[in-house]
Amino acid sequence: MGAIQLSYSTFGLTGLDFLDALDAVDRAGYEGVEISFHRDQFNPFDIDDDDLARVRKRLDALRVKPACVATASHFFTPSRPHEPSLMAVERAGRKRRIDLVRRGIHVARRLGVRLVTFGSGFIRDEHVANPGIDPGELLADSIRECLREIRDDEDITLLIEPEPGMYIETLAQGLALLREVGSPKFKLHIDICHAYCSEHDYIGALAAAAPEARYLHISDARAGYNLKIVQDAEHLAIDLDFASVLVHFPDTADYLLLDRKHPVHFRDAPLTHARQARIDALLTRAGVTKPLAVMDYTSLYAGASPLDDEIFTYLISVPGLSYDVLERARPVVAWLRGARNPPLVERMVANTRTGVVHFHEIPGEGTLDFGASFRALTDNGFSGYGSVELYHHVASWEKALTDSYRHLAAFTAEKSDDRCRTTGLAQ
Repeated sequence: MGAIQLSYSTFGLTGLDFLDALDAVDRAGYEGVEISFHRDQFNPFDIDDDDLARVRKRLDALRVKPACVATASHFFTPSRPHEPSLMAVERAGRKRRIDLVRRGIHVARRLGVRLVTFGSGFIRDEHVANPGIDPGELLADSIRECLREIRDDEDITLLIEPEPGMYIETLAQGLALLREVGSPKFKLHIDICHAYCSEHDYIGALAAAAPEARYLHISDARAGYNLKIVQDAEHLAIDLDFASVLVHFPDTADYLLLDRKHPVHFRDAPLTHARQARIDALLTRAGVTKPLAVMDYTSLYAGASPLDDEIFTYLISVPGLSYDVLERARPVVAWLRGARNPPLVERMVANTRTGVVHFHEIPGEGTLDFGASFRALTDNGFSGYGSVELYHHVASWEKALTDSYRHLAAFTAEKSDDRCRTTGLAQ
């Protein structure tokens, strides 16, 4: 029977000096701390071995231990996180991400950390434009290149983290990739929030993946308004029981919202007979009978709002479309959510297999069952660190840090008590 040691990611503490962030995690009572790359706080291109020696000295003086090195998704271009990925079509792009993972291995080596994690990245428009290129092959080859950086005598393991919308999205896909790469130094990183978003039976999926997992991310989540953005195509698949659909028309860059309650056409040019016929056909295929509303695209608010984090996180998770298409959809999503108008959609937007929103909430503030999740993992052999990752709560980091520990410690303590009773150690 395994155990989970609570940890906290510095990615949720990026408003602090890095050494101060380590101190904060230690004071809060966590057993581990995730060392996360960040452009301004812990930049592997700016720090040298002397800097790493100072970090290790500080860690040696603290009770908290380094759990994992996270090669941050937002590192290169913050507005386009995860890009370029390990499966970028252009070799130069893949090499940039490979270099970042290698730097993660170097940092792990210097700090005495055993785990380095990364994600697969998304299918982007470059993949759609090059159907003869297999992104899975590019990904596996890039991972093998990263693995060559680890010496045979080193106890360092690379981890893949499945994420909603990514090429490697589900735990089953992650396990399949482990088999394809076929290295004992390549294992699974489970984000429990991601599993909640991507798995219809997330407890069962956690149990099945636990034997190959070496590390966890922890945050909460809740159900939202599932919305898919797709390019118009002749045989467009539409299932409004699963998600509403925002159809992009490439010739005019207008959008049609297929939603049973609120069908809307967002346009900035006169409607042609051909476009009207296509819209009518799509509404009929989707089974939409409500009258179609028309919204002047140019009237939509396109500035900053308190919804920015939510909409940004949503849009970057939509695969297969260019960033220009996604950025042009931003005012549409903001209008749906009520950035400067009464909202048409009350719940946060989601692009997931379950309708659960991929937005990291403080544990205890969503609907995820941590007790069942932890039991599924530890009963099936997982032992290791579970790091709370709350990059959406940097401004309120003290509340996120303390509230997360308070909520989660009850579950780890409960598991510890169960383990003591099982082994006869309880008095």
